[in-house]
Amino acid sequence: MAVGTLTTVPVPAPRVIDRRVAGRAMVLAPLAALPLAAAAGGIVWAGSAVGLPVLATAALALGAVALGSRGLHLDGLADTADGLGASYDRAKALHVMRRGDSGPTGVATLVLVLLVQVGALTAANPITAAAGVLVGRCTLSMACARGVPSARPEGLGATVAGSVPRAAAVAVGVAAAGLAVLLPGLPWWRGPLAVGLAYGVAGALLWRCTKRLGGITGDVLGAGVEAAVAAALVALSA
Repeated sequence: MAVGTLTTVPVPAPRVIDRRVAGRAMVLAPLAALPLAAAAGGIVWAGSAVGLPVLATAALALGAVALGSRGLHLDGLADTADGLGASYDRAKALHVMRRGDSGPTGVATLVLVLLVQVGALTAANPITAAAGVLVGRCTLSMACARGVPSARPEGLGATVAGSVPRAAAVAVGVAAAGLAVLLPGLPWWRGPLAVGLAYGVAGALLWRCTKRLGGITGDVLGAGVEAAVAAALVALSA
């Protein structure tokens, strides 16, 4: 479920999708995204090796990640921004998010977040580029932790909302911070700082969406991933 939902890697569909399977899939999201992280890191390495402009290299790396995830999270970011900007009425906001098109708020948010990601990637090395992609996916377990409701009774958000035990969500964050200490070429504290900043930004967005929309949707999950990636890359590349 994690690989099939978060990447374009062809895998057999799960025989059963229940809350237990959904929770495990969200916990394993960073492992499922390893091919995407490898692609980003490989492109950054190759671009540097052949002397490509750093801006072009960064854009190609992010394009590969978007292609490998069907643009799922970018679409969620735009839809969430449109919903939050549309109205203070919950039902209207959810309707706007469900339409599938992107309004000016969504487009502007998408451009700004991608600019931040590209700008940060211009100063990244292959390892930090890959790490930023993975850290963003780590926050999915937090967004799907017990106690976080679904904004709708159906859809991806309803399937995964509240499906991850809180202890498991905390364990993913702690593991990410612990492994980030080992990132080469950086002070020991820089990696954990990037993880903490990513979780803080994704958590703030999660809180806002829960207050305004009544819970999470698949779009909210995607928006949280993209916001977390941007925050992690900024911290790792500063």
